[in-house]
Amino acid sequence: MAKSTSPLLHHSTAATATTAQMKQLLYRRSNSEKSHIYHQLLRKYYRWVLWLFLSVYLFLSSSTPSSFLPSPISRRALSQSPTSSSSSSSSFPSLKIYVYDLPPEFNRVWLSNPRCATHLFAAEVAFHEALIHSSVRAVNPLEADYFFVPVYVSCNFSTINGFPSLHHARPLLSSAVDLISRNFPFWNRSTGVDHIFVASHDYGACFHAMEDVAIADGIPEFLKHSILLQTFGMKSPHRCQEAEHVVIPPYISLGTNRWPAPETAKRDIFVFFRGKMEVHPKNISGRFYSRKVRTEIWNRYGGNKRFYLRRHRFDGYQSEIARSVFCLCPLGWAPWSPRLVESVALGCVPVIIADGIRLPFPDVVPWPEISLTLAERDVASLESVLDRIAATNLSAIQRRLWDPSIRRALLFNPRGIVSGDASWNVLRALEAKLDRRSWRRRRWRPRPSQANLDSWVRWS
Repeated sequence: MAKSTSPLLHHSTAATATTAQMKQLLYRRSNSEKSHIYHQLLRKYYRWVLWLFLSVYLFLSSSTPSSFLPSPISRRALSQSPTSSSSSSSSFPSLKIYVYDLPPEFNRVWLSNPRCATHLFAAEVAFHEALIHSSVRAVNPLEADYFFVPVYVSCNFSTINGFPSLHHARPLLSSAVDLISRNFPFWNRSTGVDHIFVASHDYGACFHAMEDVAIADGIPEFLKHSILLQTFGMKSPHRCQEAEHVVIPPYISLGTNRWPAPETAKRDIFVFFRGKMEVHPKNISGRFYSRKVRTEIWNRYGGNKRFYLRRHRFDGYQSEIARSVFCLCPLGWAPWSPRLVESVALGCVPVIIADGIRLPFPDVVPWPEISLTLAERDVASLESVLDRIAATNLSAIQRRLWDPSIRRALLFNPRGIVSGDASWNVLRALEAKLDRRSWRRRRWRPRPSQANLDSWVRWS
């Protein structure tokens, strides 16, 4: 006999089925609404999501070696470990520099005057010669990390006063840049960011001896993206160091003299300075020479027998430095002076009187340990300061100063790059910049295509 089904049970079962269908419908609707909201948010914020994705990608790709990186700079930086040669101060720099072989009117012609290769601005010649004879020189420009533009702008000596005339510097450099940008693809691909110039003048690439004029002129626009090797450096911001740069020592020539070792030299001069000292500080130009510092030195100590001060030129002045305990290095028109390097090379303690000056290679040359710094306003207390040093820690300063590696670090060797010399330290500074700059350069510095190299091949 079949069982009868209760109407209540039928009703309960139907209600359960209806409830399940409603839940399923609501669930589907909920998913649809969620999807709709998700797509709305994605459309609204997709730019931020894309930016975040690219940022993460670039970060990861710049910290992980890759075979498809377009720039030799990036590959070099990524392949170096913390213990590689770039991080070692004693190993030879591993970067490569392509040296443009420019027509002789940009450089070699100027060497007809022997002074071109020996005067205080001759770092532009010495560094060029050192690169040519160095293993750092890249024969293939596609393998280069940097490109050196050898233009000698300091050898146009004035027939009136014998000083270099810099009026031709800007047009000569502009002509060189125009030449390499028309015949080579490397300048245009980076607007010259990986190109190196030497500006070993009073105020670097501002190309003028008077600070007010130099500031008004500024650095030429076409050089502002490049790297400048310049003797001018200040700790505070200055318009003549707005371009990326490396502070280098001025060139000095010790001649053919065989100077005695600094520790064996007889030093019978307590304080020495030979150079321009205006009796009246306001120069014929209408400006105050040396910010009146040299005039005050002359007026205060010119009659002091402990101070060997001379206002006139003498070709054998280096022999006087070699005989001296303290050598004054006051500012002239610019804060730097070749006397700074000459003093170190010949074992005389430099006394730097140039407020805010930034000195070359501070990571290699321990300037606070081998020199004295006196504020320009404190010239009146110069003698008492030197007496106090002579009575206390002079011997410690001299021992550090007489370290041969210190002297070598500030001298250029035109016949090649010697480990630890001035050119070597320039390369170390450039290599450090290479590692810092590679992460942002790889985004826009692709290898030039063969088509882009056609003009370069024809020019070569």
